[in-house]
Amino acid sequence: MEHKNNQLNTFWQLTQDDALHLLDTIATGLSSSQAIERLKRYGANTLKKASKFNNLVLLLSQFKSPVTLLLIAAALLSAGLGDMADTLIIMGIVLVSSILGFWQERGAAGAVNELLKMVQLHCTVLRDGKKTELEVTGVVPGDIICLSAGDIVPADCLIIESEALFVDEAAFTGETYPVEKNPGIERANTHLARRNNCLFMGSSVVSGIGKALIVQTGRNTEFGKISNDLLLKAPETDFERGIRKFGYMLMEITLLLVLVIFAINVLLHKPVLDSFLFSLALAVGLTPQLLPAIITVNLSSGARRMAKQEVIVKRLSAIENFGSMNILCSDKTGTITEGKVNLKDTLDFRGEHNDKVFTYAWLNARSQQGFVNPIDVAICSAGTGQKDVAPFSVITEIPYDFIRKRLTVQLKSQAANLAITKGALSVIVDICSRVEVSEGVIEDIGDRKQAILDLYHKLSDLGLRTLGVAYKEVKDDQVFTRDNENNMVFLGFVTLFDPPRAGMLQTIENLQNLGIKLKIITGDNAPVALNLAQQIGFQSVRILTGQQMRNMSNSALRHSAPLTDIFAEVEPSQKERIISILKKAGNVVGFMGDGINDAPALHTADVGISVNSAVDVAKEAADIVLLNQDLNVLINGVTEGRKTFTNTMKYIFMATSANFGNMFSMAGASLFLPFLPLLPKQILLTNLLTDFPEMTISSDKVDDINVKTPQRWDLRFIQRFMIVFGLLSSVFDYLTFAVLIFVLHANEKVFQTGWFTESVISAILIVLVVRTRLSFMKSLPGKYLSLVTAGIMFLVLAIPFSPFAAVFGFITLSWKYYMLMIGTVIAYILSAELAKQWFYKRIVK
Repeated sequence: MEHKNNQLNTFWQLTQDDALHLLDTIATGLSSSQAIERLKRYGANTLKKASKFNNLVLLLSQFKSPVTLLLIAAALLSAGLGDMADTLIIMGIVLVSSILGFWQERGAAGAVNELLKMVQLHCTVLRDGKKTELEVTGVVPGDIICLSAGDIVPADCLIIESEALFVDEAAFTGETYPVEKNPGIERANTHLARRNNCLFMGSSVVSGIGKALIVQTGRNTEFGKISNDLLLKAPETDFERGIRKFGYMLMEITLLLVLVIFAINVLLHKPVLDSFLFSLALAVGLTPQLLPAIITVNLSSGARRMAKQEVIVKRLSAIENFGSMNILCSDKTGTITEGKVNLKDTLDFRGEHNDKVFTYAWLNARSQQGFVNPIDVAICSAGTGQKDVAPFSVITEIPYDFIRKRLTVQLKSQAANLAITKGALSVIVDICSRVEVSEGVIEDIGDRKQAILDLYHKLSDLGLRTLGVAYKEVKDDQVFTRDNENNMVFLGFVTLFDPPRAGMLQTIENLQNLGIKLKIITGDNAPVALNLAQQIGFQSVRILTGQQMRNMSNSALRHSAPLTDIFAEVEPSQKERIISILKKAGNVVGFMGDGINDAPALHTADVGISVNSAVDVAKEAADIVLLNQDLNVLINGVTEGRKTFTNTMKYIFMATSANFGNMFSMAGASLFLPFLPLLPKQILLTNLLTDFPEMTISSDKVDDINVKTPQRWDLRFIQRFMIVFGLLSSVFDYLTFAVLIFVLHANEKVFQTGWFTESVISAILIVLVVRTRLSFMKSLPGKYLSLVTAGIMFLVLAIPFSPFAAVFGFITLSWKYYMLMIGTVIAYILSAELAKQWFYKRIVK
């Protein structure tokens, strides 16, 4: 067994027969029963480690905050000094808070996993001698897989058959250009980049077709061995960067404040342990502990809502960028247009209808076995019922690729042996030295070449996509290769059209109303692109061609790209450059692609968007997958993304207004009061109760004003918000202190009970004000936020009269205090409303 494993570890040195023998399989694949047994033996084909302790790890992660750990340690120290009651209370509150965070994050993670199952990658496997579509996680060693352009290689394989098979292995080798792969044998010590008879998990097929034997799966693959390097966290989004900076800002303020308060309380000869616990409890109150859970819950709730709109989110953090997006770049086929290419006509070199052109184009399209594309589907559909001119058999195929831009098939019958080529008109003309002027009459192309190109431009001006068809007679014993694609006979044109989607004019207007500018990136020529733009209502269209971009510096393109509506005649490699330039110009850019050559641009964009019918490499690269290729679906997703962003920001505003203000006020009060304004356990209870309404924020209503424009993270705006509303909160906090001390002449327990009651109620009610830019009377909260706010208010008022009052150190208060508190809270709410109106007029331009 060990010898067998050693041989399989260097499988590129094996012959096909030896590899099949070692894996106990045959060239027609495994049986279903064999595959089931091997799946049990080898496990799922995934790099993720199965763990029975995920929930435990998630629960323990709730205690990872240094402040929380210090608080637990201090509580245990308190227990060692004999104060078990306070220890149990503090530990209980910390535990409840952590369980709430765990419950929220666990539910969110489960929801996301369910959504991701909807966009699993698949591959074609031979099972029981037949081709079967299978999730990539289900393939096992010994499987035979069939590959074509656009597929992601699901495991490490040995090539059995290949035809012009080119694979992108940049993740392993760093090579920019695709590598050609063929069956064969390599030496055992051959470097990974030179193993041309192998395919590796995670690489993608750029062109061609092939069959391969799966040898290694999951973590035994080359990708699995280096996955710690390759599976790094996705690039930080603008929102994630903002959250991180916000966290650093709060951390600095909290650390400074806690150290100063602890030092001053000790200098004032207050108990050291109480002062330390008080300082730590303040730190808990100042720190938005639930922020990670709130963000995760908001994003997962947004992902569920987006799924109902047929938008599947693969990477949660992309939702925020989705809401911030102000430029959407898209190919025209299938998004701007119907995506159902129709055959218009087949023409000879003079532009007259010609049946032979159609027959040859149909033979080419029908015979190809590579990547299925809309053009070949359209030609084959138009030829339904077409009878073979002769019983042709396919000798060989040179698949389409993005360098040659053509597809060639060699067909043989008793009467003829032909190579038929179809592709981009300019490319086809370049490989032709002759032209068929009438049936069987062939002449030198000569001056007719310019006439062919002129006719091509006229057809393009009419909005028709135009391909060229050529052929060449082949010797009976010759197999046609790429080197033979020359001196061909130009036969004629294939014209196709793809009409704009119904309602596209309204869709583009809806995008503009959302503050999103649509830019079309297409490989079609400029006249075709211009014709489409005019059909869908573009005014004063600015077009930039691939050739013009090649002659432009990055600085020149950075100036031109934001002003350009259509990028035409674009090479695959130029898409990524366009996206990068637009991003550097300060835009949040979305890119919608579904093709083999779209993966780099999807990776580069702030939001990579694909469709469920896209090739695997595009779906894998995308952050968001649409179940429907309609741009209206995308508009719905953008709206949900902005709602999610807005609800996440609401928690930030809450944490930086009343919560922050209360803790800051408490710190100040501790300096002049002969006792602590709140005991540590009372601070923790305050923090816990104010968190409950904020956990419902993901279901809150969102104002239209927050949906109409792209939302961007702005730390400076948040700092100003914190200063204005934090100071306002502190003003009314000190007013409450004055009432308690000078009007009610409160002792320690009366002060703590009164301050606890007022601070929690004011904190949960101010949420209703700061959650919206509008008047809180015009923007009512969601159902769950309203219910939980009412419930917490009732609980706070009831605690001093409950059996738990003594446990927390509370006593009952006089009716006079409640009257004064009501007046203070009402004044605070009205002042906050006025401050909010002033703030948004002054700060938000």
